[in-house]
Amino acid sequence: MTDLPLSVAPTLSERARAALGRRNLVFVGLMGAGKSAVGRVTALQLGLPFVDTDAEIERVSRMTISELFAAYGEEEFRALETRVIKRLLRGGPRVISTGGGAFINERTRRQIERGGISLWLKADIDVLWERVNKRDHRPLLKTENPKQTLEKLMNERYPVYATADLTVISRDVRKDVIVNEVLAALASLPSSSESKIDE
Repeated sequence: MTDLPLSVAPTLSERARAALGRRNLVFVGLMGAGKSAVGRVTALQLGLPFVDTDAEIERVSRMTISELFAAYGEEEFRALETRVIKRLLRGGPRVISTGGGAFINERTRRQIERGGISLWLKADIDVLWERVNKRDHRPLLKTENPKQTLEKLMNERYPVYATADLTVISRDVRKDVIVNEVLAALASLPSSSESKIDE
């Protein structure tokens, strides 16, 4: 009797991919949580395409997020965001990073619930502020006291983010540490290949 080679045991990435099945993995959370950075590496590990919804919205509208907010207001922007996310979910499986307000919008949240596994990258105020403070392209933070605005957004949005399927803590550690925690959270899910986005 020969021993089976060790490589027969599925890797963490393979187990996570099997649990995801045909569903999309959708990163949700506040600006600065690391959704795009972690999402991109997670997609690589899962062998799936990655898309950032803000980048996709800018591509299809040929305007920046700041320009869209200024020209059409938040309500119109959210309606466009919902349409873009619905289309992306239909084309899965893929890894999708969403803008901070996407999951807060009830219509968008329902789309995500039907078409994927939502994962909240949760970070505390100091981590978020340290990251978003370095750039000034966030339309919602163009206020007199941006840190206070960020804290207010946390208080409003965290109870909604908490309804996501999975939660991983985003903090100041190497990116691959967070990615491994994301894969482990995915691998712990019961396997499924169902996506209900077309219903």
